[in-house]
Amino acid sequence: MARDEEEEGLTADGPKEVDMFQSVRCLGYLSSVNLLVAVCVGMYTRWEVTDEPMILVIFILGLFVLGIASILHYYFAMEKASLSLFHLWVGFLLGLLCFLNSPTLDQNVKEQVTNYLLLASIAMRTVWALTERICSSIRYKPTLLTSSELLELLGFGIASTTMLLHKSVAIMGLVVALGALIVDLRVKSLLALPNLVCFALVTSLVLFQALGIIANPYALGCYVGRLLCEPLLDVYFCGLGPSERWLPLLSLGRVWRRLSLLPMSLAELAFFVLAALKLGHLELWYLVIPGFCVFGLFWSICHMVLLITLWGFHTKLSECQKAWQAHRSGSRSLDRVMASRGIRHFCLISERLVFFSLLSTAILAAVSWQPSNGPFLSALLVVLPLESIAHGLFHELGSCLGGTCVGYALVIPTAYCSWQLASAREMPGSAFSSP
Repeated sequence: MARDEEEEGLTADGPKEVDMFQSVRCLGYLSSVNLLVAVCVGMYTRWEVTDEPMILVIFILGLFVLGIASILHYYFAMEKASLSLFHLWVGFLLGLLCFLNSPTLDQNVKEQVTNYLLLASIAMRTVWALTERICSSIRYKPTLLTSSELLELLGFGIASTTMLLHKSVAIMGLVVALGALIVDLRVKSLLALPNLVCFALVTSLVLFQALGIIANPYALGCYVGRLLCEPLLDVYFCGLGPSERWLPLLSLGRVWRRLSLLPMSLAELAFFVLAALKLGHLELWYLVIPGFCVFGLFWSICHMVLLITLWGFHTKLSECQKAWQAHRSGSRSLDRVMASRGIRHFCLISERLVFFSLLSTAILAAVSWQPSNGPFLSALLVVLPLESIAHGLFHELGSCLGGTCVGYALVIPTAYCSWQLASAREMPGSAFSSP
């Protein structure tokens, strides 16, 4: 009887778990539907107010592409292709909603409905992501940037090409900075949350004012919230270990890892050149010129050391990968190989060097601060999370990897050992006996 009741309880719990999972998924679908309705209403409102035919063409083309995505998903079972089209166009249309904004839309009833729908969409997405993590219905995989996040970033960057060149370049830099910030949060870098605060403050208070863009805060908040919601929650909920979180980078080939230094070097160089434009402002030349020369030299030395350190790390990591692949049939993992090759000691030293690079970047940004220069602000937002990722890499590996050491000991003989030695000397024929 008790067994029957237990089996009945088990069969009753199954549908409840299924219903909970379906409810959570329905909340996610409702968030996406809400977002599509908001985008459609917003684009129609902009066409109605501006009477611009290109907006209507883009709106109809967007509906056509979303229809194709639905057909690919439901009739041809091409889920990845349909989701790729969906995320690309969502990023693009949210970018248009953000940039095609004017003060005349503030009192428009349809625009207010669009804003409320955008807020409801990001609220439901946040609840959906939080519920998934509380119910443990999500499996974490080592990844730095998902394909959906990459496509939405790409779509938003494409939407920025509708503006002037210098504004478009600054917005593309902002998109790259947002992608780097997502990676920074996902690997749980030590400075990820301060970087998030810096990104929010600079973007909301300075960047768009410097570019002269009257952005729609609801569309911009919805876009940024969609991308940062899950990585920010995963800072608390993700249970992957340090080596698992960094696995996509540690498992890359030697050529790709070294090629990754090229965009970082270009970003650092662009930041330094844009910071040097401060020398053209001669109001406080007696402070700006000496300060930039001193701290610019300090910045250059620190970042040359940073690049040499990263190159040396990739060289040592390549040696560890070769040793691991040569003994892959054994039980040794890549972590143990890295520990035996002295990676922990290298990372502990490199962590301090990268911290000085971050400090020099912050000081140089303060000395050459240009609140009216949009590309400079974007370059700063790109450089900070990249250096934070490098610092987080060395900090995590220095904390989680084991090390190697050699120990020496001087053993003092005890009274028992001295008695045995004396007895051996008294025995005839012993090696210790006197002749």
